[in-house]
Amino acid sequence: MAEKNDYVNRELSWIEFNYRVLSEARDKSTPLFDRLKFLSITASNLDEFYMVRVASLKDMVHAKYAKKDIAGLTAKEQLDKISEKTHQLVDLQYSTYNRSLVPALKQNGLRIVMEHEDLTEDEAAFADEYFHKNVYPVLTPMAFDSSRPFPLIRNKTLNIAALLKKKNEKEAELEFAMVQVPSVIPRIVELPEEKDENGETQRVVILLEEIIERNMQSLFLNYDIVASHPFRIMRNADFSLDEEEAVDLLEEIQKQLKKRQWGEAIRLEIESNVDKQLLKILKKELSISSEDIFQISGPLDLTFLMKMYGLDGFDHLKTPKYTPQPVPELMNEDNIFTNIRKGDILLHHPYQSFDPVVNFVRSAARDPEVLAIKQTLYRVSGNSPIIAALAEAADNGKQVSVLVELKARFDEENNILWAKMLEKAGCHVIYGLLGLKTHSKITLVVRREEDGIRRYVHLGTGNYNDSTAKLYTDCGLLTCDPLIGEDATAVFNMLSGYSEPLGWNKLSLAPLWLRGRFLRLIQRETRNAREGIPARIVAKMNSLCDREIIASLYEASNAGVKIQLIVRGICCLRAGIPGLSENITVCSIVGNFLEHSRIFYFENDGEPQIFMGSADWMPRNLDRRVEILFPVEDEKLKARICHILEVQLADNVKAQYLRPDGTYAKRNRRGKEPVCAQDTFCAEAVQAAKEAGKKQDPAAMRVFIPLEQ
Repeated sequence: MAEKNDYVNRELSWIEFNYRVLSEARDKSTPLFDRLKFLSITASNLDEFYMVRVASLKDMVHAKYAKKDIAGLTAKEQLDKISEKTHQLVDLQYSTYNRSLVPALKQNGLRIVMEHEDLTEDEAAFADEYFHKNVYPVLTPMAFDSSRPFPLIRNKTLNIAALLKKKNEKEAELEFAMVQVPSVIPRIVELPEEKDENGETQRVVILLEEIIERNMQSLFLNYDIVASHPFRIMRNADFSLDEEEAVDLLEEIQKQLKKRQWGEAIRLEIESNVDKQLLKILKKELSISSEDIFQISGPLDLTFLMKMYGLDGFDHLKTPKYTPQPVPELMNEDNIFTNIRKGDILLHHPYQSFDPVVNFVRSAARDPEVLAIKQTLYRVSGNSPIIAALAEAADNGKQVSVLVELKARFDEENNILWAKMLEKAGCHVIYGLLGLKTHSKITLVVRREEDGIRRYVHLGTGNYNDSTAKLYTDCGLLTCDPLIGEDATAVFNMLSGYSEPLGWNKLSLAPLWLRGRFLRLIQRETRNAREGIPARIVAKMNSLCDREIIASLYEASNAGVKIQLIVRGICCLRAGIPGLSENITVCSIVGNFLEHSRIFYFENDGEPQIFMGSADWMPRNLDRRVEILFPVEDEKLKARICHILEVQLADNVKAQYLRPDGTYAKRNRRGKEPVCAQDTFCAEAVQAAKEAGKKQDPAAMRVFIPLEQ
């Protein structure tokens, strides 16, 4: 039986993941502007981590919740360890920014003015003029005294706090005031170009808060400014819904979203050389404890670096943009339904285009033979072509049922908007199941054909989001297998009504059957290994933190099953420990694309079974969400998926391996050819599309033989 020391705390494992993202920002072989992007990602990750995970632990402490986690830690013990770890992480973020990135940018023609005191005379004149023209009219200075309460500070906003003293009054008391840095004005302000010491032209930028701080005096004319410092707070954004009581889920979520702006303050970021009295006021008024204060030497909120990454003119310092390739099986004149009837089609995004998925829904909307379209939506893009196609289908008189998951965290507003729009268009909108998030990715198209009704299904590992499909690695399957079609109908009947099928043909669903299915598959490999039959498991996912699954993997490892896990983020399993997990390896790939696909391979005595799905091995996915696991049965497609897994396992450029002590490290590459899985898949997709294009192009096939004279 595994002990509590055999498991890693989920939150600490997540921080470890953010360190891996940070290591990409620190890696000098990564293009310079990509390093800015990775540093920005670590900052936005940390924000979300505090708003949700740390917030939920604080709620547990307030509620005197005593239950320990998988690693035997109480909520209070977790918070103490998190505070220590995140302070170290933030220190490393800023040493990366100050010591490595800022000097490297300067060498490459971009100077960042760190403090307004460093502006040249001309630059200062430009900044002041910019302030009075563009910024000053937008600002609202806020005072705090006996007649005016402490200002309400919104979550994640950047503000400048100041201590003021009345002019010409020697004995005057210090007063507190603040101003919000407006988010409607770009934070990066470009100053006129200049020549560097070598006579090279250099671009110059400064952050908006520095320009405001320089001009604070004009906001408080009768006062002297004793001290001023930018600060930012993070609030509890983890809301809980009593769905039983919520009469209208839509309205209830809208209410909760407003509350998110004013939840408990759980983190304060402020300049490192902050005035002690100023800090004391903020600490008292925000009721924030010392361990939640981060004193920072550099600009607050590094997410602005994503905007910096987007600056024009520096393409030579970025990884070249990759264009997703067409899918070879669809590069012909036939419509999508004809192509699916020829055989199952595997999609591998973003290496291959997401267009076939959009085209699948769009063709169904316009095809006179299509009777119904049913789809689950979790996160969609701002201007989704899929939403437009569903609305068009309803317009064309088709039966359209859409399950919109309103509880997709931080996408709630977007989803409410779409839900209302789809309802207006005449679609039947379902808001998920009580107490469960619907996280599965499935589309069912019912079509009338000569030989009767045929069902076409798309199943995927990622969201129906055409924007993120260019950035996230995901797999999808287009099929018209009648048994999967039957199951798909059962899924939607279960989501929209109460009908729970007695059995399933090929799909496995959480929260009812999926956990059991995974455990049985792992246990079968364990039995095979004990009987001396070759046994192997390869599983790729985002997170692994389910105690029961991990215990089952430990048992399999002890029986001699070779287990190779590709886990991008949280991993609560310990790898490579004798007597516990010596047969388990864990690698994490952090690259230009976000690894998001879930793939599961079981050796099954030489008859491999391969599954893909929407679920990670986490309690929330297995017990509290509607998830779908689907098999891949076509031998050609199985070979392609095995290839995907093998290439990822061979990665020695971006992959980091989990060591027995819980840290991660890259493989020693000495004497080995570099293998970067993401680059390999890009090159393969380009090659496959090129070859398919040649086959389709009759001109390429024609050979002209000149007549002999």
